[in-house]
Amino acid sequence: MIIGYTTGVYDLFHIGHLNLLKNAKGMCDKLVVGVTVDELVKYKGKKAMIPFEDRIEIVRSCKYVDATVPQYDMDKLKACKKLGATMLFVGDDWYETDKWQEYEKEFSREGIKIIYFPYTKGISSTKITEALKSDK
Repeated sequence: MIIGYTTGVYDLFHIGHLNLLKNAKGMCDKLVVGVTVDELVKYKGKKAMIPFEDRIEIVRSCKYVDATVPQYDMDKLKACKKLGATMLFVGDDWYETDKWQEYEKEFSREGIKIIYFPYTKGISSTKITEALKSDK
């Protein structure tokens, strides 16, 4: 059984999130999704509009998602090892960055493949939030 893992805030759930989850599920037997807890969102200098409990329930209810877990820290390797995941799905904005090239080596040593998915053009939670703010 191939277990895949991805993670995100999933604030203001949109078609880009759905595309990522659908594509990820197509590459594994079981898709586990980490949803970032409110405290970690704040640590990253942001604030989720939707509370964690609601965000994780929205993601959990998606037909492509087999299980959800809270994401308490940024250590994706630890999470993959704990869950038995052999694939990590991330956005392609990280592709070929120095940081992620190092991650690829670390993950590879543990038998975990990093798969990069393209962002859905023209949509992001940040853009939605900015549009909502400008309407006020």
